[in-house]
Amino acid sequence: MNEESIDGTNGCNKVRTGTQNEAALLALMEKTGYNMVQENGQRKFGGPPPGWEGPPPPRGCEVFVGKIPRDMYEDELVPVFERAGKIYEFRLMMEFSGENRGYAFVMYTTKEEAQLAIRILNNYEIRPGRFIGVCVSLDNCRLFIGAIPKEKKKEEILDEMKKVTEGVVDVIVYPSATDKTKNRGFAFVEYESHRAAAMARRKLIPGTFQLWGHTIQVDWADPEKEVDEETMQRVKVLYVRNLMISTTEETIKAEFNKFKPGAVERVKKLRDYAFVHFFNREDAVAAMSVMNGKCIDGASIEVTLAKPVNKENTWRQHLNGQISPNSENLIVFANKEENHLKTVGKPPTLPARLNGQHSPSPPEIERCTYPFFPGTKLTPISMYSLKSNHFSSAVMHLDYYCNKNNWPPPEYYLYSTSQDGKVLLVYKIVIPAIANGSQSYFMPDKLCTTLEDAKELAAQFTLLHLGPF
Repeated sequence: MNEESIDGTNGCNKVRTGTQNEAALLALMEKTGYNMVQENGQRKFGGPPPGWEGPPPPRGCEVFVGKIPRDMYEDELVPVFERAGKIYEFRLMMEFSGENRGYAFVMYTTKEEAQLAIRILNNYEIRPGRFIGVCVSLDNCRLFIGAIPKEKKKEEILDEMKKVTEGVVDVIVYPSATDKTKNRGFAFVEYESHRAAAMARRKLIPGTFQLWGHTIQVDWADPEKEVDEETMQRVKVLYVRNLMISTTEETIKAEFNKFKPGAVERVKKLRDYAFVHFFNREDAVAAMSVMNGKCIDGASIEVTLAKPVNKENTWRQHLNGQISPNSENLIVFANKEENHLKTVGKPPTLPARLNGQHSPSPPEIERCTYPFFPGTKLTPISMYSLKSNHFSSAVMHLDYYCNKNNWPPPEYYLYSTSQDGKVLLVYKIVIPAIANGSQSYFMPDKLCTTLEDAKELAAQFTLLHLGPF
């Protein structure tokens, strides 16, 4: 470790503090043969390790570590994370004062080692009463581009993005649910690296950049949820997208049963996509190969394996202890489109961001009050001009979601029953804009004792089952 690494540049980036054992860091480097360099607010241990040949490990090999004690350093941290496998690079974020910033990134040489680190070290007690959080680190290479003219085709959008930004690899465009000749007014642009995507976002983000005479919206796309290979090997559900609104579940089941009669257990359709459940995984995989690209009712469908995700837990975490429906009906499957959509009216389903990365803990809704001083300027606004993270209530989220879709507001219908002398309540919700489709109403299978809880539960249930717009 050179002098700059120990004392910083011109004394401005001092790494050593009164609580840090410099000799322990030097001993760690001598023992492992790794180099250590500090730059741009972070300290790199390795990257590559001694004797490494070839390119760096692929995406999916890095984990994010949060809740690190501020006076803990590589000499204590590296041995803990070496338990999961060989470390390619350990990056500890550093404060100007020399303390760490409470989080780090650990890149392993394989995805399997990274997954093992998450399993054995998430919520690990690193010191008495101090538990760290470990989750997958997402190196986002995808931007969400909104307000795109709906008549533009994928090729046109791809060509235009290549003209104005560098490193474009692909463009993902979804056809409109009601008119397959048009797009949905947004696209996802895939870049060759996170840096290329970040540079493109920096260029496009001011809000004045125009494509085809339209001011576009730009933000990071919500990364696709990672599911471990072991879980995916058990999936026997297919996600089918780009269906016609008018296509029925019966039609879908009949089409997928053609290659092997009786293979399909059931079909669940939501707007223009569906989940096809098979009795056996082998049949699901075979059907995916046969049916991908086929036409159903004039629409060319796309078929992939569905990715399991427990949205019930997501809502429980997001609402911070409010109504938590405990129903197997709410354990559904995520799909590419739903996870990638950067929809303003969609309930949050990702961990909180920390300096562009993801912390292992869900966001907590701030519920503070602030003093209102005389003379404070107030501006009248509409709730629909706010962002979705301003709402802690599913009822408000649902109203917001409908408004952003240009739909009429949801309609609530109250029902009651009695059990053991208690009056129990449940709401049925009708979304007028889609009431004529395959899903005419939404009603949870749980009863509540209070009106507020019943309404909140029904709104949660509806949001979990609504398709993306």
